[in-house]
Amino acid sequence: MTIINNIIQSDAAAATRGNTIYSDYQERWQYLLESYIGGEVYRDGLHLTKYQLESNDEYKQRLRSAHLDNHCASVISVYNSFLFREEPYRDLGTLTNLPATQSFLKDADKDGTGFNNFMKDVATWSSVFGHCWVIVSKPNVNANTLAEEQNSGVRPYVNLITPLNMLDWNWERQQDGSYKLDYIRYIEDSNGSIRTIKEWTPESITTRVIDLAKDYEESRIVENNGLGVIPAVIAYNKKTSVRGIGMGDINDIADVQKFIYNMQNELEQTIRLDSHPSLVTTPDVIAGNGSGSIVQIPNDLDPGLKPYLLTYNGASSTSIMDAIKGAVASIDKMANIGSIRATEAKRASGVAQQQEFELLNARLSEKGDNLELAEEHIWELFAAYTGQTFTGYIEYPDSFNIRDVDNEYAQLETAKKAVTNPSVLKIIDERIIELLGEDPKKYLTEEFVPHIMVSPEGEQVTANTEADHVRLTAEGYTHINGDN
Repeated sequence: MTIINNIIQSDAAAATRGNTIYSDYQERWQYLLESYIGGEVYRDGLHLTKYQLESNDEYKQRLRSAHLDNHCASVISVYNSFLFREEPYRDLGTLTNLPATQSFLKDADKDGTGFNNFMKDVATWSSVFGHCWVIVSKPNVNANTLAEEQNSGVRPYVNLITPLNMLDWNWERQQDGSYKLDYIRYIEDSNGSIRTIKEWTPESITTRVIDLAKDYEESRIVENNGLGVIPAVIAYNKKTSVRGIGMGDINDIADVQKFIYNMQNELEQTIRLDSHPSLVTTPDVIAGNGSGSIVQIPNDLDPGLKPYLLTYNGASSTSIMDAIKGAVASIDKMANIGSIRATEAKRASGVAQQQEFELLNARLSEKGDNLELAEEHIWELFAAYTGQTFTGYIEYPDSFNIRDVDNEYAQLETAKKAVTNPSVLKIIDERIIELLGEDPKKYLTEEFVPHIMVSPEGEQVTANTEADHVRLTAEGYTHINGDN
């Protein structure tokens, strides 16, 4: 019996361990998670550098006073605001009118999350980690027909798995050169020391409940995988050379954020030392703490041993603040959002802003393409569960209208003052109306009225169209009444 228990315990421990790639990336993924969440989670991660000879109590006190300027969450929030400004277009083909489809769109994960919001979560966590997993599953109620399943309210649902919970995976090379996922193992639920581990193969689904405190497997349920494939979709933010590993948006930003976190604490320490320098005294001197305290010295104290303030000659607060500003500018440059997050009156040139907007547009377009691909795979699995074939398509925005409206309006206003040609003035008015979010056709619907124009030599010609007016004006003709 002891041997059997040891085998069960060993098997339970192996079920909660990740593969080699997971072990290599786990620490980094945890760091990225803490950098995005911030707050107490970031503080508990001990990302504040500990001084030499600093006691644990002193370090904890500095941790409590440290605050995080969370640029990671800010950058991802900006990206998502553009990606989901408009809902993606979905042509679901034969799935459109299915009752299960409408229910799925309203509650995708059986926890009240609509499918649009679920895809926002997919975009968020793939931005944090570089990728995330989506498991499309359906309860097994032993129904004999699809109609019985529908009457029971059974339908497919999705479950988002972050890389920290996906413990193991494997792809198998097919004869046609493609790769097929043939094994995954992940943590489906965590409650205290109890972990629910799910294993999928094309043939079976194994659910294991493990008590980490006892290192013991409490239960195991094995079911047939009627779908014949592993219903897992990996949503990449950007692919890398390692299959199953993506590149996140905050991979480098998190390191700069950590630098700012430490510099802000250094700034606080510098201000404290400037305001309250250390007092050097002999043991016989009685000195209070705080500003304006009274220092009592013995009458027979040697004048050479009188108390004195210890001068602080470290970095100035100004230099630390300049370093922080430079780090924030570096984050904006890496994320291509400097103009969007600008808070100062000084602005970049129009050419620099346009180039940054184009880089941001390219980044967002790539993210949208990857979300399209992931969502189409989700619908393919959904269709397979419902006995259908997905024939539709998904479209996320490919181009994002990133414009500096104030700058464009100022340019048009300057141009309008310099132009005298009525046709050009009309074009400028159309652009201004567009910037105001209105349709120029509602306001500029006047029909062209033919009129007579005269050349410098006195020859009269009728301008029947706007094009005639522009051409004749360029040749030196004027209105018969003298207007240009």
